[in-house]
Amino acid sequence: MENVNLIDTFSEFKELKNIDRPTMMSVLEDVFRSMLAKKYGSADNFDIIVNIDKGDFEIWRNRVVVDDKELTDPIIQIPLSKAKEIDEDYEVGEEVSDEVKFLDFGRRAILSLRQNLTARILDLEKNNIYNKYKDRIGEIVSGEVYQVWKREILVLDDDGNELILPKSEQIPSDHFRKGDSIRAVVIKVEMRNNTPFIILSRTSPVFLERLFELEVPEIFDGLITIKKIVRVPGERAKVAVESYDERIDPVGACVGMKGSRIHGIVRELRNENIDVINFTSNNQLFIQRALSPAKITSIKLVEETKRAQIYLKPNEVSLAIGKGGLNIKLASQLTGYEIDVYREPGGEDEEDVNLEEFGDEIEDWIIEELKAIGCDTARSVLNLSISDLVKRTDLEEETVKEVVNILRAEFE
Repeated sequence: MENVNLIDTFSEFKELKNIDRPTMMSVLEDVFRSMLAKKYGSADNFDIIVNIDKGDFEIWRNRVVVDDKELTDPIIQIPLSKAKEIDEDYEVGEEVSDEVKFLDFGRRAILSLRQNLTARILDLEKNNIYNKYKDRIGEIVSGEVYQVWKREILVLDDDGNELILPKSEQIPSDHFRKGDSIRAVVIKVEMRNNTPFIILSRTSPVFLERLFELEVPEIFDGLITIKKIVRVPGERAKVAVESYDERIDPVGACVGMKGSRIHGIVRELRNENIDVINFTSNNQLFIQRALSPAKITSIKLVEETKRAQIYLKPNEVSLAIGKGGLNIKLASQLTGYEIDVYREPGGEDEEDVNLEEFGDEIEDWIIEELKAIGCDTARSVLNLSISDLVKRTDLEEETVKEVVNILRAEFE
């Protein structure tokens, strides 16, 4: 029976695509009415009964009984002679309901109806997927890698819906194969040629934020707030957090005992280094924390140009800048200040030179005299004034001046 085939088609879609019962019944009725209107010119006098549980349907046509000679519209009227063939008791003015056999429409009409039904259900399903994921933008979804291409990865969610993870939204060290499980955040949902495209990302700061919410209950519960996240995916990230409850240490809560909480996040992000920073509205202190682990000697802020002049001891400069300049770059993005790093004058220098290196210019007994007061390197001598050196050693002032000139020349 053709009607059984149609219901089978509907049942498959209902089971696989999870379309709700009222919507499915409405779609079926609309499709049938379109077919009836095409054949009879109007479908207003037809009743369509869909029985989903039994897997069948019925179409009944309602017509008014008229005298054979007064028949003007056979679509809504039935002659008395025809009505009595159905039941002898029918009289003029009564309404007759007779079943329309689906097979009477012909194979071509049935095929067209089946195609129309399939198209309607597919469109409905596409809209359902679009609406479902449009409301999930910013949420983490899990799926299975179905296909790996050069520019993107096709991911299937638990319902078999297709999601796209572009190459540009993958962490550089990401390597996925078909069948791998994957987690990412939904960043964009759009319709292209009536087909929903759900775009995922693993590089978005939102992905890192959602991972923190999953791993740190205090963030999920709102006890700790993530103020801002900046990151270079796969390399380094800085997360500014704040707690309104003085009893809660926001940094400690995010990191966890021995790093237990943050470890899972780091592993998910391919060993991306994550700096968790305690947020403060004190800009100087915030910049100082953002440049950790470097220890800042002094800061000068220029609010007009949003620049910060940072002074550090020479051996702290490399820490402030970080590998590939990442530390200072992310600190600038996090604080909103363009950061300029300066070496502190007179500070320790990694280019310091031991006094023994000057043995061909300075006599050994003079070097020993300087070492006796704790000056083992050129910088340690230059850090003292000439008067101090004269007082603390048995050297003449002229000798001290000559030594200072030799050492200073080494660094000029």
